[in-house]
Amino acid sequence: MNGMKSVCVYCGSATGHDPRFAAAADELGTALARASITLVYGGGSLGLMGRIAHKVLQEGGHVVGIIPRFLHDREVMLTEVSELIITEDMHERKRLMFERADGFVALPGGIGTLEEVVEMMTWSQLGRHEKPIVLANVADFWAPLNALITHMLDAGFIRPGWDVSYDVADEIADVVPILIERQRALAAERTPQEAMLRRL
Repeated sequence: MNGMKSVCVYCGSATGHDPRFAAAADELGTALARASITLVYGGGSLGLMGRIAHKVLQEGGHVVGIIPRFLHDREVMLTEVSELIITEDMHERKRLMFERADGFVALPGGIGTLEEVVEMMTWSQLGRHEKPIVLANVADFWAPLNALITHMLDAGFIRPGWDVSYDVADEIADVVPILIERQRALAAERTPQEAMLRRL
């Protein structure tokens, strides 16, 4: 049984120069819809954000868009989503995206995308959540981040026991299976008492 009901996808409000980025957003949107996994995303209609949301909707899937009021015009809010939430600020937006998602995926994007996925890595590192995180490494986009994290580890700034927990998918087809398997593995590790507490 698939316990992965919703996935937050971080991605750019631009499409980037490489056509593989847009193709990846389409492919992931299709995969989420066909797996009956709700897309939680930043609520915009432009770039990869709009691309993946439109694809999920076209495939009959459910989309939750969460956008702060001040970005209403800049990111051109997508009103066709299944559920639209307008927040007062970025903090509320990020909190709701976190709360509504069972896992996280980062497609290519800019500073905002980087900041959001690194925050989820940090919260995981600090034990604030156990939700799976996947970098969709389209055209090696996330290779520099992987190299930086390895550099931090080698330089002694990521201490033993404080590992950064995430997966890298070089193929979009692997993203949903990785999310599901990671969640299944985490659930299997929990004691019955822990599972009971999580349901309360």
